[in-house]
Amino acid sequence: MKLILTCEHGGCFIPENFHNYFENAQDVLNTHRSYDLGALDLFTALQPLAYFSKFSKVSRLLIELNRSLHHDKLFSEFSKNLTRPEKNGLIIDYYYVYRHDVESQIKKLVDTNEQVLHISVHSFTPILNTIERRCDIGLLFDSRIKEEKAYCTVLKKEINRLYPDFNVRYNYPYLGKSDGFTTYLRKQFPENYIGVELELNQKFANNNKVTSNVKQTLYNAIESIIYS
Repeated sequence: MKLILTCEHGGCFIPENFHNYFENAQDVLNTHRSYDLGALDLFTALQPLAYFSKFSKVSRLLIELNRSLHHDKLFSEFSKNLTRPEKNGLIIDYYYVYRHDVESQIKKLVDTNEQVLHISVHSFTPILNTIERRCDIGLLFDSRIKEEKAYCTVLKKEINRLYPDFNVRYNYPYLGKSDGFTTYLRKQFPENYIGVELELNQKFANNNKVTSNVKQTLYNAIESIIYS
């Protein structure tokens, strides 16, 4: 099994030529609305396990790499007023480049009958709209696909074997079959592709760094699954 590791929301970078659209958004750019706090740090910790890895530091408030082109959240309230040429430029320079690099690597492996495990690393805010999210780690997958369900079942057991106190939940705080990069890739590769979104509670991230025991636990759990 070959691991493809990605991180779509690794930073809050806004290219200089778009700064004028975010003049009054500095506070928002440093929050979970702009990027996944701690996700890039966790991604980096897991990178040695990956056959191929790719991340983006471009803020999702500029363009949302984890959504389809037709999705109403592709551009945020800050970037929805960009001109059509500006939007097309973002799609070409960031969206297509990022997603094509990942998809082409998966295609090379699938075409040679390799089994691909794609883990997309994310994080979520502990409290949303005053409601506490009771979860430490979320494993998002399409429950209709038996291989994805089986993999996540084994991964959850391994995480809890290593760290029994972790509250690991399936398809929480989001549904794995909702619009996203893994959902798109499942359609492109109906065979030999397993797509999982790993969602980490941001309570484990301090100053954008994830606590070492969490990183080590997830590293060991994923490593044991890949090489078992």
